[in-house]
Amino acid sequence: MAGRELTEKLGLAAFLLLLVVFAGLLSPRFLAPDNLRDILVQAAPLGFVVIGQTFVIITRGLDLSVASLMATTAVLATAFNTLSDAMIPAIFVCGIGLGAFVGFVNGVLVTKRRISPFLATLAVMIVLQGLRFAYTKGAPQGTLPEGFRFLATGSVMGVPVVVCVLALTAVALAVLLNRTVFGRRLLLLGTNPAAARLSGIAVDRLTIWAYVISGVLAALGGLFLVGFVGIVDNWTGRGYELDSIAAAIVGGASLAGGKGSVAGSLLGAMILVSLFNIVLMLGLSVEFQLIVKGLIIVAAAAFYLSRR
Repeated sequence: MAGRELTEKLGLAAFLLLLVVFAGLLSPRFLAPDNLRDILVQAAPLGFVVIGQTFVIITRGLDLSVASLMATTAVLATAFNTLSDAMIPAIFVCGIGLGAFVGFVNGVLVTKRRISPFLATLAVMIVLQGLRFAYTKGAPQGTLPEGFRFLATGSVMGVPVVVCVLALTAVALAVLLNRTVFGRRLLLLGTNPAAARLSGIAVDRLTIWAYVISGVLAALGGLFLVGFVGIVDNWTGRGYELDSIAAAIVGGASLAGGKGSVAGSLLGAMILVSLFNIVLMLGLSVEFQLIVKGLIIVAAAAFYLSRR
């Protein structure tokens, strides 16, 4: 099984490399260092979200609230209305706290109230949207510290800061998923919930933790995204709920549960963002991104079903 997963990841990496080469042939400026760096920076917020989404998908769930949570976190960040970099840690603590709380609510609705993940997270998404519009009255205002912009777009020794943070987060969560009792139990839960319960695993608590991880990472993605954009609106992160699910599926996660990896999901995110970048560089309309996204999901699902 491990050999098959390694082969799939190598196949994804090879496909991404071929995609980059193909894009370079279509447009040499695609391979320009500045453009490649921009792609990494643009992919980072999605990278955070897709890792969290993968943890939820492993439990046979979905988190449709991530995009709304990103926008709410962005509004919260600008609500401080400060230019002082000294407030950045407080903003991150509050944003992460909000993400953890929303994830906890999602997990409780799914486990304790037995609401389907689709309906539970859809309801939370709508509630967050309503709270956000009520607070901003449809026109969010506020400022961000200058250091926020540096965290989202700046570099240290040529490496984007946000990519460094994403890499550290990915390594930590990959170890959690693959090298700890928590990760092994999570995979067992997704593979066979009944067996997990009979093994004495606290299934509800484990599921709640998966949603908390998703909420925290969605909040992080929202904070870095608003830093990248520089302004906030009520739709920051719009579409990331579907993009994260698509990237996770492309990366090898199974909606049937019990299967998924951090590395595969990140590769899936990079493939999506690269394809979107190619669409724009070819001068095609943004609507073609939706067509590409749908075709990718169908192709990935067909590929993994054939492997099974």
